[in-house]
Amino acid sequence: MISGENQAIIDNYVEAYNAFDVEGMVRLLDADILFKDFSNGEIMTETRGIQEFKELAEKSSQVFSNRRQTITHYSAVDDRVEIQIDYEAILAVDLPNGLKIGDTLQLKGKSVFEIKNGKIALIEDYG
Repeated sequence: MISGENQAIIDNYVEAYNAFDVEGMVRLLDADILFKDFSNGEIMTETRGIQEFKELAEKSSQVFSNRRQTITHYSAVDDRVEIQIDYEAILAVDLPNGLKIGDTLQLKGKSVFEIKNGKIALIEDYG
């Protein structure tokens, strides 16, 4: 069972993400936030601490002209909350993999959150 407080924290984080509100995202984080982004079972990106996370979030926000995470399901896994997401974004830059400005990305993935003392202490993204 997911507490209403934890669900609200995650909802607020996703809303800030969708709005490119880096400060709004950072306000919800523990000072020692650990962020990991996985692709095909491998860690692609990892940050520790608010400053590293903020720098990555600011850099990432410049890649897209529009982006939207839609939460499709919440589940409790031990002391963590897992969300299933539908992700859609429009590129604002050309990418090395051949995708171009204006291309639309549509993905399904999941994110795992650990919340301690009302702050997000861990985010793991799987896409």
